[in-house]
Amino acid sequence: MKEKKTKVCKYCKSEIDAKAKICPNCRKKQGGKLKWIIIAIVVIAILGSLFGGGDDDSSSSSSNSTKTTTQASTQTSKSTKKATTQASESTKKATTQAPKATTEAATTEEKVSAEYLAALGKAESYSESMHMSKQGIYDQLTSEYGEQFDEDAAKYAIDHLDANWNENALAKAKEYRKMDMSSDAIHDQLTSDYGEKFTQEEADYAIQHLDD
Repeated sequence: MKEKKTKVCKYCKSEIDAKAKICPNCRKKQGGKLKWIIIAIVVIAILGSLFGGGDDDSSSSSSNSTKTTTQASTQTSKSTKKATTQASESTKKATTQAPKATTEAATTEEKVSAEYLAALGKAESYSESMHMSKQGIYDQLTSEYGEQFDEDAAKYAIDHLDANWNENALAKAKEYRKMDMSSDAIHDQLTSDYGEKFTQEEADYAIQHLDD
């Protein structure tokens, strides 16, 4: 088959030499389709590369974001679990200690209610009816010939006794005055270890107010 020697110009449609690259009539270049096919392929390749890279970056970004979110969630879960465990242990410890404290308080109250309160009742009686001194009441509470309370019960009674020792000393001094005793004798009797056992200050107060 013989090769064609002419071709038609795609611009002016005139017949020209088959190998002519420029139409001698319209002076237009006669480019082939191959050139445009190659250009199209290059453009497509460039666009594909651009969009493909964007997808990879997006996918990588999304993966990193998911990983960060997972790590944050795990850390939060651990912190919450730790805080809950510590709170539970504290509550358990407080609950365990509460009954112990209540038991000790109940035991102390029971002891006060029995021996100690009995000693306090006796001390109040000696102060109000016999106007005795602090030391006199304590000795009477612990004496083997008196009330026979132990020292702790007697001390509790004295510490919780609401008494005015100056007024007790004055009341005793007036009793001795009725016996026609002198002020000096009354003072000595009030402070004597074999007498009332008031302090010097309490005896002085009594003598000063004896004739009021």
